[in-house]
Amino acid sequence: MAAVVNQDDCTGCEVCVDTCPTEAIAMKDGKAFVTEDDCVDCGACVGECPTEAISM
Repeated sequence: MAAVVNQDDCTGCEVCVDTCPTEAIAMKDGKAFVTEDDCVDCGACVGECPTEAISM
């Protein structure tokens, strides 16, 4: 199961983009967006998100 970003909680800080080892997270309209096919379910982004907007 790929990471999911709650768009309402995402502030667009890009910490998750820098954290993702597979570059599965990009910015779209100022918010983080996960490309499910590229996500390897490692959860690295979940622990780094300062607003807890990402879950698995």
